[in-house]
Amino acid sequence: MAEVTDADFETEVIGAELPVLVEFTADWCPPCRQMGPVLSALAAEEGERLKVVQLDVDTNPDTTNVYKVLSMPTFMVFRGGEPVKAMVGARPKRRLLEELADVL
Repeated sequence: MAEVTDADFETEVIGAELPVLVEFTADWCPPCRQMGPVLSALAAEEGERLKVVQLDVDTNPDTTNVYKVLSMPTFMVFRGGEPVKAMVGARPKRRLLEELADVL
């Protein structure tokens, strides 16, 4: 799964053609680590309709602060350069897909 940074967030997420699911994550966050396989599977299955990326909040504070992310993991969906949905906390893939249905 792709990682984005403060430096390339504008290009990779804001300028993306597809909707983008961004996981705001951290190495010290156990629920974030649980989401790794879920997000990898989601990226593989929905890659034609959805771009899935991770942003490490510790090494990318600017983007984290712009979107006022306080809890990990936070998931944000960007479409047309704008955040259109935000979800906080780990969840199973099936529930994540249900929550993403309206933005895909």
